Amino acid sequence: MAENTTRRMCFNINGLMGGVIATLLLLAILAFLTVQAIEVQKANATNFYEIENPTAIKAQSADNAALRVNK
Repeated sequence: MAENTTRRMCFNINGLMGGVIATLLLLAILAFLTVQAIEVQKANATNFYEIENPTAIKAQSADNAALRVNK
């Protein structure tokens, strides 16, 4: 009888180790994007808009007031 000589490894790139590598890669991407988001938030936390003359703000259309729903 011919024996099946193929090696079946559970730690090949398609099996368990591939899943571990993919998970670690996704976690690394998540960590990188989280750090970048925190840096952007810190940089813009004190960078807010200042309205110098709020009475000079004009509506684009007078018809917009007709669309307002009174609750």
